[in-house]
Amino acid sequence: MHEGAYFTYMMASRIRTLYIGVTGNLRKRVFDHKWHERGGFAARYNCDRLVWFEGHEYIQRAIAREKELKGWRRARKIALIESLNPAWVDLSRDWYDCEPADFHRALDRMDT
Repeated sequence: MHEGAYFTYMMASRIRTLYIGVTGNLRKRVFDHKWHERGGFAARYNCDRLVWFEGHEYIQRAIAREKELKGWRRARKIALIESLNPAWVDLSRDWYDCEPADFHRALDRMDT
């Protein structure tokens, strides 16, 4: 993970709906997005894949970057993501023992 105590990040859904946020604990915040621990836009549109993030030493800089990115046109946001993550791979895919999709598939198998 990048240096810095604060992070600006982008989450995406399967159909590439984007959510931009800022946090002091990226691992926990991504977990919250994946498991829909909080309501709101990201949960409603299933933005559960971490596709881009950067670390910042100061919260003010992370917030300023979040505001800057939110002001960009969609094409520019996509260009930023694809400059570092062209395949839109979930950058948090190895962070957790169980992904929500895996968990729900296992429950479905138990029901049959």
